[in-house]
Amino acid sequence: MENARRPNAVLTARRAGLVACTTCCKVHHPREAHCLRCGSRLHSREPGSLQRVWAWWFAGLIMYIPANVYPMLRTATLGHESQSTIIGGIFELFAHHAYGVALIVFIASVIIPMGKFVAIAFLALSIRRASILSARSRLHLYEVVEFIGRWSMLDVFVVAILSALVQFEFVANVHPGIAAVSFALSVAFTMLSAQSFDPRLIWDADEADPT
Repeated sequence: MENARRPNAVLTARRAGLVACTTCCKVHHPREAHCLRCGSRLHSREPGSLQRVWAWWFAGLIMYIPANVYPMLRTATLGHESQSTIIGGIFELFAHHAYGVALIVFIASVIIPMGKFVAIAFLALSIRRASILSARSRLHLYEVVEFIGRWSMLDVFVVAILSALVQFEFVANVHPGIAAVSFALSVAFTMLSAQSFDPRLIWDADEADPT
């Protein structure tokens, strides 16, 4: 009767009386406690998934604030020291007509991190409330968030490379600012937030939605 009412309903492992391993995707009988292929602990649904998602999400958001307020890079040239934040560095790149580099930094350091915050919060909220996106669309969104997460470290990589290469004592020196550490932590926390999310909850919410 349920499939008659909802012809597009997806047959999940739970509805089929099975448990899927989230590490290697092997399907097991519920009586199994560990995956027979990779040995991972089996859970029909990860316990405390949403709590961990929100905890890491808030930690990442808190660290993202000083990452934009404090200097990302400290440059000393002939005894004169200058500091630049993420946004300040983008404006400087535009002023030097490096539009392509400025655009890349803007996307990697502003658009992607903010997009991840919004996407993760949307996915977590959609578990408890009705969503305008289908379950498949939300699953694709989750996969995109997981894929692009590592590319948010572009600013940190640039600062690390410059700090290692540009060390000419009094002539020129480049050092990372406190924002570099904050930004790296923010990216790490949001990656942990995304990894803590159990995508199987999307299908549970879809089944519970009467529409």
